[in-house]
Amino acid sequence: MLTLIPVRQQVAAECVDDVAAAVRRGLADLSLQDRIKPGMSVAVAVGSRGISSIGEVVSTTVDALSALGAKPFLVPAMGSHGGGTAAGQKEVLEGYGLGEDALGVPIRSSLETVVLGQTEAGMPVYFDANAAQADAIIAVNRIKPHTSFRCRWESGLFKIIAVGLGKQRGAEAIHAAGIEEAMPAAARLILARMPIVAGIGLVENGYHQAAHVAVLAAEQIEEAEPALLETAKAYLPRVPLSPLDLMIVDEIGKNISGTGMDLNIVGMWRRNGGPVDPPIRRLAVLDLSEASHGNATGIGYADLIPERLHRKVDWQATYMNCLTAGNYAGAKQPVTLPSDQAVLETGLAMLDPETARVVFIRNTLDLETFWVSPALRREVDEHPMLQIIGGEETVHFDAAGNLVRPWAGGSVNH
Repeated sequence: MLTLIPVRQQVAAECVDDVAAAVRRGLADLSLQDRIKPGMSVAVAVGSRGISSIGEVVSTTVDALSALGAKPFLVPAMGSHGGGTAAGQKEVLEGYGLGEDALGVPIRSSLETVVLGQTEAGMPVYFDANAAQADAIIAVNRIKPHTSFRCRWESGLFKIIAVGLGKQRGAEAIHAAGIEEAMPAAARLILARMPIVAGIGLVENGYHQAAHVAVLAAEQIEEAEPALLETAKAYLPRVPLSPLDLMIVDEIGKNISGTGMDLNIVGMWRRNGGPVDPPIRRLAVLDLSEASHGNATGIGYADLIPERLHRKVDWQATYMNCLTAGNYAGAKQPVTLPSDQAVLETGLAMLDPETARVVFIRNTLDLETFWVSPALRREVDEHPMLQIIGGEETVHFDAAGNLVRPWAGGSVNH
């Protein structure tokens, strides 16, 4: 029988005390009144990631624009996310509390695009038709390491401008051309030809809180974003125990990572091949977040899942997202078993309970607290960033075979 020990990890804690005030200061420093005039329509581009302070950032931006007499509206900048439909992308924003009733401004959601030109390599550059008609554009996004490639600009403002506002056609063209080179090239063309006035880049700490709020003029984005990316890399928490026989991930979802679970944590090799780093022999995933709206991109990186997770998947939305990105592995169906109990028993099969190296995490975004098997106790004790915070607990299941979560004090309904 598996037993688990709770562990707390020391993660980056630097935090912005007042996110709204930081946004207001940043916009004021831009002399926004010189860039935005009364009556101008302004598209605020917002993505599908689960940014913890997205409500404060967007509402403060909308208020600042309205105070200048502008007419702001929101545009989903999500590529093919939200099921690859206008209604689905609007629903994602509303799910983050960014609906018209909450903000008092409309969401103009469409998959229609215009072609702004071609990159030097000959790739057409697509851009959201609604945003293209605006007098000004402000893009908002979290800056963090990407889950499948490395370059100076990864998941951040360049990416939301090129891929997010490129909608499904733009995202597909950029991924097909090679995102490392095509994405920056498309972003530069868009910045040169569209009235983007600013980007708001957020770097989060290890607690998924805003650690830095960077309000950048359009002409600053290309040079400023790489330094913010390096900070984000330094803040990214990981599981500092290796190798593992089994990692159990309680939930995946698009609000957690573009690939459902961050491959920086569970291994880029699961998507791209190459060296097996970190070495995790078996990966079990138990659930899909509600905020993912059925999009289970990344499910294919798991080895084992329960039937109840499989039932939550909107396969059309998942396939649309993965096909657009050329990410076939992310939509593959793993071994599906009747229950959580069957998943864990299978994951632990042929392992000695005394020596099995097992880690259980809530998701790849929340890594301050996780659980380990007794075989890892000594390594935890010797690690300067880790601390055991409780005794061993035997894993339990309810009558349906669903795992009783160690942090919930009882079974969670799914």
